[in-house]
Amino acid sequence: MRWILIDRFIELKKNEYAKAIKNVTMGEDHIHDQFPSYPIMPNSLIIESMAQTGGILAGYSLDYKRQIFLAKIQKAIFKKIVRPGDQMILQAWLDDLRDEGCRIRAVATVDGEQAALADIMFVGLTKPNGGNSYGGNEDEFIFGRELLSVLNLKD
Repeated sequence: MRWILIDRFIELKKNEYAKAIKNVTMGEDHIHDQFPSYPIMPNSLIIESMAQTGGILAGYSLDYKRQIFLAKIQKAIFKKIVRPGDQMILQAWLDDLRDEGCRIRAVATVDGEQAALADIMFVGLTKPNGGNSYGGNEDEFIFGRELLSVLNLKD
């Protein structure tokens, strides 16, 4: 994972709901990449922020018995440009939770206005042969217990 796009969680309710904050600043490399003379938060990273919020909710709701991977963005709508100085409130609701994965609804708001909304699907996989990873880079998985300490959460 190159960026953790959540600064902290406000609420985390197992099997239901998560609410997090992302403060958008000029100090982030990606802010300058899309339009150098007009810094904005790229839409793809707004989705990633919502997915990280929903992914943590999914992993927590499944008691970390499965590793959660982003599978599909079913729908994404962008309504407002997010700029440095904005604080995004990220909310995710579990619509469907099963051992094999889940579907969440996510909304990002700025100053009480919707900036983006998305329907996101995740898949839940078990580790092969009881190992610690899938044979790839450990950084490719972020929706686990390990991320909670970075986000100052306790389970």
